[in-house]
Amino acid sequence: MNSGLVVTIDGPAGTGKSTVARLLAQTLGIHFLDTGAMYRAVALMSIEAGVRPDDASAVSGLLCGELPDFDFEHELPRVQLGSRDVSARIRDDDVTAAVSPVSVHPAVRHRLVELQRAIAARWGSLVTEGRDQGSVVFPDAAVRFYLDAPAETRAQRRVEQLRAEGRRAEFAQVLISICARDRIDSTRADGPLTRPVGAIVVQTAALTLEEVVARLLADVRARATTAGRQ
Repeated sequence: MNSGLVVTIDGPAGTGKSTVARLLAQTLGIHFLDTGAMYRAVALMSIEAGVRPDDASAVSGLLCGELPDFDFEHELPRVQLGSRDVSARIRDDDVTAAVSPVSVHPAVRHRLVELQRAIAARWGSLVTEGRDQGSVVFPDAAVRFYLDAPAETRAQRRVEQLRAEGRRAEFAQVLISICARDRIDSTRADGPLTRPVGAIVVQTAALTLEEVVARLLADVRARATTAGRQ
């Protein structure tokens, strides 16, 4: 695959973006950037510092020091805070609860956008997923996707994921959480969730994981081939 290839995958929570992005990156032989993990790392920083996640000034101030990064030497990139691997810790419930209030702060988003672009510049090629990758962070990416599915489908997937991990999960509560996250993501003033103009929209409700990855892979290869002829 050509160097300098950036593929963005946006969409609401529960559409399978992270898993699809990871598998697509592995198939293409390039890195996978989990931007949601970066916001989780900032949420963890606020918890450890005793800072309220809705305190914009205090949370933003944390980013003047230790910054989230990735160790790409592993098949599944590890999320780093300094020398610490926090990949597992950022998936805990207290971090999950703090992510939304942390992620709405413009100063936090601007700083992480800078970091995401710096990571792309450092590595050249990657598949990146999030909620503003094709619209804000990499609007000129070679290939941009938007994955979507009804809230009920996304909630059911989340329930199955949590139960597979041995966690208790009730569909009604997860659905409420998914809908609340959709409202926050789509109405925030800075970098709201939106379908990037020109992005390839993929409805995932009726597709298996393998079918979604195959669809995206075919589109990436087709775009790369077309670009190579120009």
